[in-house]
Amino acid sequence: MRAMDDNQQSIAKQHNRDAWNRMVAGKKRFTQPAKDDDLHQPLHTVDAIGWLGGDIAGKKVLCLAAGGGRQSAIYAATGADVTVVDISPAMLELDREVAAERALDIRVIETSMDDLSMFTNEEFDIVIHPVSTCYLPSIAKVFSEVARVTMPGGLYISQHKQPTSLQTGMKRSQNGYELMEPYYRTGPLPPVQGTRLREEGTMEFVHRWEEIIGGICRSGFVIEDLVEPFHADPEAPRDSFSDRCCYVAPYVRIKARRNAMKIEAMPANKIFLPE
Repeated sequence: MRAMDDNQQSIAKQHNRDAWNRMVAGKKRFTQPAKDDDLHQPLHTVDAIGWLGGDIAGKKVLCLAAGGGRQSAIYAATGADVTVVDISPAMLELDREVAAERALDIRVIETSMDDLSMFTNEEFDIVIHPVSTCYLPSIAKVFSEVARVTMPGGLYISQHKQPTSLQTGMKRSQNGYELMEPYYRTGPLPPVQGTRLREEGTMEFVHRWEEIIGGICRSGFVIEDLVEPFHADPEAPRDSFSDRCCYVAPYVRIKARRNAMKIEAMPANKIFLPE
């Protein structure tokens, strides 16, 4: 069973590496580097709600699965010591280009988000993780690796696609937007075209709340806050992104702090709830 799981993980990584390389070539959404306005007040751009405390100059920041020339550039512009990791070499080339153009010091490393073996224990003060856990069938090792490289008391700020959003259809019926995929689904979701909610050509997976929230906690983090970025518009055209968001929140953003004590993680399949 473990070999089968590892094989599925490997297939998903290669598929999504190729998909993001193609998206860069096609200049698709999420492959656009930071603009001048993004860097004018960089901390406000990425932390309008103040989770980072107002000043991260000199902090060691890991931008995880965050290639594309945006995240790394904005955090580097705050004065942070930035490392960006991504599985796509084409996405990371955008980071190199932006760093060179704007004279920013950014360390660029190609690897998967669940393999941070090149980093030492407790190397980073802050880990920033944009939406990407949906691209792996198993995410437990992602969180354990993040916990290993985050210093005690350090922050892990991550954003994820909500499982309900990935389960829900893209077209509104007379009853609203309906659940189309099972919560306990195994294997990748069906491919999609022409939607802001999924990335065409990628392989995506539904992760349950116990895998996301529980996984973060079991790895040694304490969750301090959680928000659902607001994208709903009651006046938006039917079947549009903002119309669907009136029914289903697409994303969740989580602020977690590394526990100072070592926590022995319990596998999710060993956790039992009372009947």
